[in-house]
Amino acid sequence: MLTDNKRRHLFISHHHQDDAEVTNLTNLLTSKGYDIRNSSVRMKPENQRRMEEKRISDKAIERILRMKISWASTVVVLIGKDTHTRPWVNWEIDKANEQGKRIVGIYVRGGTEADIPSSLEKYASAIVGWNTDSIVSAIDGENNFQNPDGGNRLPPNSQAPVNC
Repeated sequence: MLTDNKRRHLFISHHHQDDAEVTNLTNLLTSKGYDIRNSSVRMKPENQRRMEEKRISDKAIERILRMKISWASTVVVLIGKDTHTRPWVNWEIDKANEQGKRIVGIYVRGGTEADIPSSLEKYASAIVGWNTDSIVSAIDGENNFQNPDGGNRLPPNSQAPVNC
């Protein structure tokens, strides 16, 4: 029987073109014995069409997202090649920060440092490569900052030490 110490309540912020990566992440964590409860919004074709047709107000979207972020203990941001261009991703990160949530960036295949959303640069607790141990450690509280290939890097908005 799975114990609650392996249960994680996540909100996975992502660009809808990276929906498959949400599934890959939850499958990866599940394969390591985690019980992942994901409150993120998946963009089914009919919902995408309603969004494009502006049949859903921004206020309604914001209310739904705030509730889903509130429920999660950690907000995970999947960093793909176009994630940084998505205004809703930055909005979700800003709201997570306002709610005091742990915010973890994870590079998906093809994601680069140039693709980090501006709000993630400001508020990230950790940013890691696609490596199971790094992902689990970051979600569980380690403040680790990596390049897309998993090598260490300085935290966003930090300055390299200067020798005088």
